[in-house]
Amino acid sequence: MTDPYVLDLGEVDETRVATVGGKGAHLGGLTRIEGIRVPDGFCVTTGAFERAMAHVPSIDDRLDELSRLGPEDGEAIRALSARMRRMIEETAVPGDIEAAITGSLARFGEQAAYAVRSSATAEDLPTASFAGQQDTYLNVLGPTAILQHISRCWASMFTERAVVYRQRHGIDHRTVHMAVVVQRMVFPHASGVLFTADPVSGNRKDATVDAGFGLGEALVSGLVNPDVFTVRGGEVVTRTIAAKERAVHALPAGGTRELAVDAQQRERPALTDEQAVRLVGLGRRIEAHFGRPQDIEWCLVDDGFRIVQSRPITTLFPLPDIENDAEGPSDENPEGNDGGDHGNSHGGNHVYVSVGHQQMMTDAMKPLGYSMWQLTAMVPMHEAGGRLFVDVTRRLASPTSRDGLLDVLGKGDPLVRDALETVLGRDGFMPSLPDPDPDPDPDPDPDPDPDPDPDPDPDPAPGGPPPTGAPAPIATDPAVVSELIERSRTSVAALERDIRTKEGPALFDFLLEAFEEHRRVLADPLSMRAIMAGMDATWWLNDKLREWLGEKNVADTLTLSAPGNITSEMGLALLDVADVVRPLPEVVAFLRDTERLEDATFLDELAKTEGGGEARAAIEAYLDRYGMRCVGEIDITRPRWRERPTTLVPVILDNVRNFGPGAAEQRFEQGRRKAREKEQDVLSRLRALPDGDRKADETQRMIDRVRTFIGYREYPKYGIISRYFVYKQALLAEAERLVRDNVLAEKEDAFYLTFQELHEAVRSDRADQQLIQRRKEAFRSHQALTPPRVLTSDGEVLTGAYRRDDVPAGALTGLPVSAGTVEGRARVILDMAEADLEAGDILVTTFTDPSWSPLFVGIAGLVTEVGGLMTHGAVIAREYGLPAVVGVERATRLIRDGQRIRVHGTDGYVELVP
Repeated sequence: MTDPYVLDLGEVDETRVATVGGKGAHLGGLTRIEGIRVPDGFCVTTGAFERAMAHVPSIDDRLDELSRLGPEDGEAIRALSARMRRMIEETAVPGDIEAAITGSLARFGEQAAYAVRSSATAEDLPTASFAGQQDTYLNVLGPTAILQHISRCWASMFTERAVVYRQRHGIDHRTVHMAVVVQRMVFPHASGVLFTADPVSGNRKDATVDAGFGLGEALVSGLVNPDVFTVRGGEVVTRTIAAKERAVHALPAGGTRELAVDAQQRERPALTDEQAVRLVGLGRRIEAHFGRPQDIEWCLVDDGFRIVQSRPITTLFPLPDIENDAEGPSDENPEGNDGGDHGNSHGGNHVYVSVGHQQMMTDAMKPLGYSMWQLTAMVPMHEAGGRLFVDVTRRLASPTSRDGLLDVLGKGDPLVRDALETVLGRDGFMPSLPDPDPDPDPDPDPDPDPDPDPDPDPDPAPGGPPPTGAPAPIATDPAVVSELIERSRTSVAALERDIRTKEGPALFDFLLEAFEEHRRVLADPLSMRAIMAGMDATWWLNDKLREWLGEKNVADTLTLSAPGNITSEMGLALLDVADVVRPLPEVVAFLRDTERLEDATFLDELAKTEGGGEARAAIEAYLDRYGMRCVGEIDITRPRWRERPTTLVPVILDNVRNFGPGAAEQRFEQGRRKAREKEQDVLSRLRALPDGDRKADETQRMIDRVRTFIGYREYPKYGIISRYFVYKQALLAEAERLVRDNVLAEKEDAFYLTFQELHEAVRSDRADQQLIQRRKEAFRSHQALTPPRVLTSDGEVLTGAYRRDDVPAGALTGLPVSAGTVEGRARVILDMAEADLEAGDILVTTFTDPSWSPLFVGIAGLVTEVGGLMTHGAVIAREYGLPAVVGVERATRLIRDGQRIRVHGTDGYVELVP
């Protein structure tokens, strides 16, 4: 009969995490791989931990106390966790558990030296490694000392760093249990860490070996710089040999000591090239067994390698799972692509461009969100890490289509272009392919054929359908825009009317047909020509007026307060709401009482205050027009303003405080006046030039054209999101029925199923609760990842560089998207609902999709980490005349909240003011 408290490593494998923890389960799995040698040992199970905890006085009360603390409560966590550890260490190991442990020690050698290592059930998992969060003890001698150190491992469950790590990853302390691994010590000549993928670049073909003399503790603790070998294709391609002055060795009486390395040995390699290559070969076997890149701890003993730990590399950005994207995540890979090496299963090298960087939404999406975006997209998209990517390999590989692709991408985001050019510069990576479509004209032209982008929102970017010949001309006529807007409204109204009678499986059949109409609206040739007419007129004005007048980014001023921009109107409309609220003191007081604000009752409670009926009517009217919007709105699972109206309260209060009555109209008229004045200035200066009348006439036509069409650029996204809210309401009604039928625990669980899986759940009245839980865990891990602009099928992450020499030392480089210079207080805001802005503040954030535009009316400048010349934030910044720099890498980390900064929107950099 299996002992409930002790299991040999050979009795377990990676399926036994709940019994022996992550480390123990992986070690057991390693023992089953041919050619992999693991030191002998056993696991003290989580059952033993639970039994021992039951003997610790008041442990449940302390766990309750701990659960009420957050990661920010550092001092309280420190004191309570120390108390809990002391209580555990002072509690004797129950007798039957002690007997099981000493019995195993007798089998493996009672007087031998052992490593005693923690193995938590939330450790060494695909979504969270917990590396270094609990304790390890080396060279422990004798049963008494081993029992003592097992208690210490149990107690290390409550080290301050382990507690905070669990809190930050949303892991309940009570759901994690601690096993302990007890293994025979090995006394190595050298030891270190092997990463089967490059942990920095992400390249799955490059393995990295860190090596030093003696025990691996010297490397893990940072005591010495290791030798570093990079192995690719069975050979060492780079090596760095360090001066290894110190090493950690075992002592005869137990424990370890740091010792000096003999001077003649210090600069000798800890491994030969042949040994490094052989070690990587073992690592590839381990990687294949576990199905994902591994972080492996190894020891070299008598020219043979012993593996003492292997865990997933959780920091790698996953590869797109091409095979499973058509039908959503598979049974074998239910979380979507979570880091395994699936992306190259279709053969050949591939290059992927991020959709999120085009859409100004780089957050992780839930499965229903990304699957809906895939189903409504104009081109195939592939999920990885909760984000979507488009494969641009064919267009990049063809010499004739490449230039057009790079040109369009470069105008939007120079970092994407630079990253792609880096890939192109590598010998042998890109295949040589014939041109997939006619050569798009790379030069801006007043009316070019659009090159639609890799998502439903028709921005110009990679991967769109091929051009189909010369486009029909489009007149500079406001009636064109009016017609397009009416077409969109009619389509949304038909959707709202027809979906009302649909439910159950019939709803999903209807939605699949609705998605066809969705794509038809987006692919409307007239709509694409109108968008491109405004964008190309912008580029023409900037290029020609810089050439003729020596002035940068003139179009930024010429497009101020352009008519018909639904997104800029949305920001100004909230100023009108503030006008209604401002003279109502009880309403203002109610809005400031944040503890009373609950989304479900907000509008009803507001109406009960004096003047609240008027305020409610104003907010309701705003929500009727814009309530389908929210931050990250391309993810259908995100709560809309209509669903969470209190999100708007901080912005309304900022507007009440920072503006006077009639501010919306005043700002719009001020922008229009500046644009007119700039137009007159430019035209008069042009006429003074040689051939000036022709230049002025051409410029006048382009100014008329840009002001006619540039506002429409925002409307297709509004139409998309309007349709998405209709889809969402219908799907949530189905989710609520599944909750009533006990198929789902809560309606939001539907968000962790793909559209296809939700369809099946509705059809069968069954849902896999374990799958939903795994998806929730995967989503938490995806949230911690930073998505790349460009990703290769080797897993390499490419961020690109600006490669400029005109930026002052110490300044942060970005892309200039809205002219002007402004200095002010930086407000680093990651959640719009937490905005607290004063006049003159500069907004610093990760990205700004259209939902951020209500904040734009109250700021003096904008800095974002993601963005391009024609992305939504840039367009609205120009509409409002805000100096703006986007694409500033790590801006929210490099700029402190409250710090004074100077934004150079014309030249594209940000200075940190002392």
